Amino acid sequence: MVNEGKLSKRVRLFRGAFVFLSWTLVACIVVQTYIAGMAVFQEPSRWSMHVSFVHIFEFIPLLMIAFAFAGRMPKGTGWLSFALFALIYCQYFTANLPAAGALHPVLALALIVLSLIVARRSSRYRGGGIVP
Repeated sequence: MVNEGKLSKRVRLFRGAFVFLSWTLVACIVVQTYIAGMAVFQEPSRWSMHVSFVHIFEFIPLLMIAFAFAGRMPKGTGWLSFALFALIYCQYFTANLPAAGALHPVLALALIVLSLIVARRSSRYRGGGIVP
């Protein structure tokens, strides 16, 4: 694999930004799920917060795509980031189409699993080569 000393500071910076964004996305998805749980089990008025909160993090995967390529992350990392964006986009359809509503929590599960895979995978490449 690429040695850390051979990567420019710029590439290491982009990789670090990618790792930060990937773990930020994981945290946001967990918070989003918690807000949905509060709306279901405690206070239905929390749905407005659930609907609004997604706008804070919905474009993080697009930034991740850019940083994946700028940081010369391993092949497929940019495509996985695109898949995260596509899943978030699909959430809008399942939330607004009654026939697809049951898929909304299923896609949320896929979203958290994929975001964890991307975050764990990217953490191995922070700053340079593979981090043990």
